[in-house]
Amino acid sequence: MTFAGTYEEVMVLIMDIDSVVVRQRVEDLDAAVPFYEELTGSSASRFSFAEVTLASVGPFLLFAGPDEAVQRVAGVTATLTFADLDAAVEAAEAGGAEIVMPIQPTPNGRRAVLRHPYGGVFEYVGP
Repeated sequence: MTFAGTYEEVMVLIMDIDSVVVRQRVEDLDAAVPFYEELTGSSASRFSFAEVTLASVGPFLLFAGPDEAVQRVAGVTATLTFADLDAAVEAAEAGGAEIVMPIQPTPNGRRAVLRHPYGGVFEYVGP
């Protein structure tokens, strides 16, 4: 798929974000989870990955762990979910984003990591 048009037309395609997950490092995951459960009215779903413990609570992804392990998670500002991941990545790249990690399969779908032209690093996920 190739995008033709003005910069503004290309950026409109990027704005078709289905959801945003805010990433937040915390020192004590057990202490932080109740606050975010109360704030969002959601129950936490906990899991771990490569020495990092995580809890998904509403639109928040809380994580804790040793500095060297959390750097992989902390380097990404937020997770953006798209109905059409391929189109979103292509449109972002056309708008000036840099692909840090190309689209790859994951146990929950597919993901890519992009650095936006003004510095933010975002995980893009979708089918």
